[in-house]
Amino acid sequence: MMENILITGGAGFIGANFVRFILDNNSNAQIYNLDLLTYAGSKNNLNELSDRHHLIEGDITDAKVVNEIFADHQIDTVVHFAAESHVDRSISGPGAFIQTNIIGTFTLLEAAREAWGDQYDNNRFLHVSTDEVYGSLKTDEPPFSEKNQYKPNSPYSASKAASDHLVRSYNRTYNMPTLTTNCSNNYGPLQYPEKLVPLIIINALTGKALPIYGDGQQVRDWLYVEDHCSAIYSVLQNGRFGEMYNIGGLNEMKNIDIVHTICDILDELQPREDGQSYKTLITYVKDRPGHDRRYAIDADKISTELNWQPSESFSTGIRKTIQWYLNNQPWVNTVMSENYNEWIELNYSKR
Repeated sequence: MMENILITGGAGFIGANFVRFILDNNSNAQIYNLDLLTYAGSKNNLNELSDRHHLIEGDITDAKVVNEIFADHQIDTVVHFAAESHVDRSISGPGAFIQTNIIGTFTLLEAAREAWGDQYDNNRFLHVSTDEVYGSLKTDEPPFSEKNQYKPNSPYSASKAASDHLVRSYNRTYNMPTLTTNCSNNYGPLQYPEKLVPLIIINALTGKALPIYGDGQQVRDWLYVEDHCSAIYSVLQNGRFGEMYNIGGLNEMKNIDIVHTICDILDELQPREDGQSYKTLITYVKDRPGHDRRYAIDADKISTELNWQPSESFSTGIRKTIQWYLNNQPWVNTVMSENYNEWIELNYSKR
């Protein structure tokens, strides 16, 4: 069971953490990590791994490459992380999101169907998705459950919604043993600083402005990445084929409160030389077009069926995260050298 695992996007933030999780928790698994190594995926995320990990540089939309991996390595399990995932980038350039998130998922599904035939002994295909497919919640509305209607509001979430539907259709049409997880906002080690938590940490430590969209009152549920990995593994082991599982951290917080928390911890762990709080760097910028006001996850299904619960509260997880960035300056320096400043200028300073 799960001996030859194809992990797509395994050099990215969540994927690289999941690679480590599998190596630590499944001593029999050989991991074949297919990653295009774009800006958010880096070999630096895969340092000092077991020889049971095999990195393959390639594109999930390339059917020849994907089919060869299935044929050469007798893939029995797919965990599909690879995706364009940043909303801002989907607004300025939606084409890449359609290609990677929709066509790429289709290419993987077809390769699995061809390799596995109509006998799916010990096979499974897990597609990692997002809570953003459900759209936005009002303050008084209950959290998203698996029964919520899809209402994506950005090119990114629309492309993920389309890929979710493709995965579901392959289960219904071809009886493929598919599983889909829809997670809330992840944070933790190895996250590229286009997302809120690492952006604020790195900008604070380098004395840059801490940009906050709109009024900063947008609400998200926050999930520590290692908890996400354990949830995915639980779904792989015991999830019901054809089903969706919402994964949440049970930590609803406003964006501005996240920033204040990070500043408070940095004030404690690495005070500024001028004695001022990092909060003085907070700058409000023009809101993102179509910015969803609130996401929240109802994780009752995965809790009830699979007995999964997050281990980290936000207060424990964010402290671990900040400490990781403080302890891994070479990784931060590498990221900062890869067009980071240009991206910040384009997406925040000129709004």
